[in-house]
Amino acid sequence: MSPEKLSGHHLFLILLALLLTTLHTSSSQSTQLDHLLNFKSKITNTNTNSKPLNTWTEQTPVCNFTGISCNSENFVTEINLSDQKLTGIPDFGALCKLEKLEKIDIGSNYFHGPINTHILDCANLKYLDLGENNFTGEVPEVWHLSQLSFLNLNLSGFTGKFPWEGFSNLKNLSFLSVGDNVFDEMFFPMEILELYNLEHIYMSNCSVGGKIPEMIGNLSLLRSLELSDNRLVGEIPAGFSKLIKLEMLELYNNELSGVIPVGFGNLVNLVQFDVSNNSLEGDVFELRNLTKLESLQLFENKFSGSIPEEFGEFKYLTQFSIYDNKFTGELPAKIGSWAEFEYIDVTQNMFSGAIPPDMCKMGKLGRILMIENNFTGGLPETYASCESLFRLRVNNNSLSGRVPDGIWSLPLLSTIDLSMNQFEGQIGSSIGESKSLAQLFLANNRFSGELPVEISKVSTLVEIELISNQFTGTIPSNIGDLKKLSNLHLQDNMFSGPIPESLGSCVSLNEIDLAGNSLTGNIPASLGLLPSLNSLNLSGNKLSGLIPTRLSSLKLTLIDLSNNMLVGRVPESLLFVADNGSFAGNPGLCADNSKDLRKCSPISHKSDRLSVAVYCFIAGALLVVLSLSCYVFVKLRKNTRNSPIYSWDVKQFHVLKIREDEVLRCLKDENIIGKGGSGNVYKAVLECGERLAVKHMWKTEANNGSWRSSSPILPKGKNRWREYDAEVAALSSLRHMNVVKLYCSITSEDSNLLVYEYMPNGSLWDRLHTYQKIEMDWRVRYEIAIGAARGLEYLHHACDKPVIHRDVKSSNILLDEEMKPKIADFGLAKFVQTEKVMESTHLIAGTHGYIAPEYGYTMNVTEKSDIYSFGVVLMELVTGKKPMEPEFGENKDIVHWVHNEMRRKDNVSALVDPSISKDAKEDALKVLSIAVRCTMKIPTVRPSMRMVVKMLEEVEPSSLTDIVIDKQGEKNISLYKV
Repeated sequence: MSPEKLSGHHLFLILLALLLTTLHTSSSQSTQLDHLLNFKSKITNTNTNSKPLNTWTEQTPVCNFTGISCNSENFVTEINLSDQKLTGIPDFGALCKLEKLEKIDIGSNYFHGPINTHILDCANLKYLDLGENNFTGEVPEVWHLSQLSFLNLNLSGFTGKFPWEGFSNLKNLSFLSVGDNVFDEMFFPMEILELYNLEHIYMSNCSVGGKIPEMIGNLSLLRSLELSDNRLVGEIPAGFSKLIKLEMLELYNNELSGVIPVGFGNLVNLVQFDVSNNSLEGDVFELRNLTKLESLQLFENKFSGSIPEEFGEFKYLTQFSIYDNKFTGELPAKIGSWAEFEYIDVTQNMFSGAIPPDMCKMGKLGRILMIENNFTGGLPETYASCESLFRLRVNNNSLSGRVPDGIWSLPLLSTIDLSMNQFEGQIGSSIGESKSLAQLFLANNRFSGELPVEISKVSTLVEIELISNQFTGTIPSNIGDLKKLSNLHLQDNMFSGPIPESLGSCVSLNEIDLAGNSLTGNIPASLGLLPSLNSLNLSGNKLSGLIPTRLSSLKLTLIDLSNNMLVGRVPESLLFVADNGSFAGNPGLCADNSKDLRKCSPISHKSDRLSVAVYCFIAGALLVVLSLSCYVFVKLRKNTRNSPIYSWDVKQFHVLKIREDEVLRCLKDENIIGKGGSGNVYKAVLECGERLAVKHMWKTEANNGSWRSSSPILPKGKNRWREYDAEVAALSSLRHMNVVKLYCSITSEDSNLLVYEYMPNGSLWDRLHTYQKIEMDWRVRYEIAIGAARGLEYLHHACDKPVIHRDVKSSNILLDEEMKPKIADFGLAKFVQTEKVMESTHLIAGTHGYIAPEYGYTMNVTEKSDIYSFGVVLMELVTGKKPMEPEFGENKDIVHWVHNEMRRKDNVSALVDPSISKDAKEDALKVLSIAVRCTMKIPTVRPSMRMVVKMLEEVEPSSLTDIVIDKQGEKNISLYKV
């Protein structure tokens, strides 16, 4: 054959090969397109602002699809759709037909449903991320995917038994994350110990029990190991000493005991070490060589001995928390002085000596917490210029001297707690320059001098406690400027002069204690204007005159006016809340119905300084004035309806014929159906038969420009007026079957009414916890849970401007005649302008027991705070218990109780309300597991409300329950199964 013919033949073969390759590639491209479009058909996007699947069309080349990566031959190798707000049940059967596929990342979405076994057909898969989704059922036998090097199932929703058998097949695995899932309880899986390429293990909060095996040391490449929030027991194995590459070790919230093993100091690359909340003991000298440590968390153990001096030389340490142990000796003087130190917490130990002076040297120190130790000396002057400091708590020590003046005015400082020491001197006048101070605790010291008038400029103050000091002079007359002040405790000092009249303008006051001073003059009648006042103690002073009758309008649980010089008749309503000695030591006092006070004269009340004749004259005069007022009012209402003073402004938001005079006629005491923090609520029945609920608020403008109530029933301050605005703004724009309907607002110059749809079955709180409690089977409770969740989902996700409720609780979930729930009371609601910008405030919004834990370290309000509160409501529905119960333990709530009991798993069914039928307990426990996820400590790991709704939908009970309610829908409620 000639060279020319040979070349032609070869050329023909090459062209033929190219043609076949092109045809194969074209066919493969078409096949890949079909598979991806099949996958797309099963999922949807919940984010209207971003739609990554819009590019997945027949007209677009596959390799140009959003989230798709291809190799040089245009075969799909990677699918990355993480954090795209996608939902649906993904079809892994379609994806695994992509023969070159090596990576699937669909983490941080809203995918749900079970994972079918088709995922095991992805034979070449090296990277699989299904984390932070809402899948159900068990994890498939992923150990069949022998090429895997990365596996993330964290917070994915899987339950049941984890398929550890055969896991040792994953020889290439370097990253393993299966934490934050409710798996069946298991011992530490020995199969992992054969995966010698592992560098990262995350198995926190996934039901691991038993001991950590000694052979953990075989995983010599480990850089991070997280086994927190489990039920691990026994000692930390000595095998850890072999993990010399380890940078992060987290074992907190387990039941570990014993000492830190010898050889632990070999972990010289350790950056983060957290063994908090265990039962470890002994000293910590094995840690003295860990010079790269940035975060050291040893709190809530039984460690003892002193802190090694080497800790003072740690050049990178920024977080140091060792509270609630038995440490002794002095802290190293240089501790926290090298890096940008963030916080120190050595509370509840037995430390002595001086406070290290240079922890704010780099200007980043936020918290100094040294409560209940034996520290001596003074507060170092260096902290007077620590502008990053926001919490200073050194109470219960033996500190002394004067407080550096700059401390009082630090710009971010929200808490100053110096109580139970021997500090002396005065509060500096510079306190008036404070921008953030919310809590001032100086009790049981030797402070003296006058309370600076500048303190009234600190508008952020919520609590003042100056108990048992040597303060003198008068209480600042303008203290009423502190509108956020909740607790005022000045007892056992040497204050003199009158109680300021302006104190009645502190509209948030809940407790006033001025006992044991030398205060004189009358009790200000303005105290009767305080809408939230719960406790009033003015005992042991030199107060005189009458007890103001206006105090009768207060809703007090404690009153003590003993040992003063008060005279006259004690208002009868105050006798109901008084203890035996509440009015003792006032010889001039009398009462008609008290065994502890002399009886008032029925004819002449000299002590009241008014005769019967005077009373009669005043009564007659008032009657005349009242008659004239009524006449004038009726005339003006008839003839001058458009007068700005007497007219009513009606704004309707739903079609309903409402006349304001019909509503006004119903505002009688006998029609009150609720008294809350935002106002009295009345039942109103219109002539047409329509039933409504009316929230009633009053306002008048005082001479000093502050807002006060003129209502004898429910006085309100400026904050309440803002709540009114917030509620109108929020509710008037909302339209959802699970959000209470606001028909209209009716306002006048001095009064405000909100008219809602009437909810005959009251609140969920009433039906669960009060004398109005009823038997509710699980189907009813579930319907309440899913309905309330859909209402919150609407607020968070469907409104033009998402709404954060900020006070989600069972008393704000109302029930209609069919027990359908509706979210109510939007007095604290906030609109979200962007996804990142939230309200920040020093006033904690919400109700004790429902408030998310992040309020302890930040005042930022996010939708995750609502989700935490809703998780508490779910726990109430499942357990039947209140958020705060004595059985939970001191300072413990239902969240702490449920989380602990669920972790123990000895008999979790005992958590379910006994009134729920046995066959529904399993369904109830599924909802309880959702509640646990909603109440995680870290906000970012809580699901969104959209995900909560989907989780609840997937645990819908199969049993049927009927609700039979009488025509009034209020009294005869019975539940039975059919």
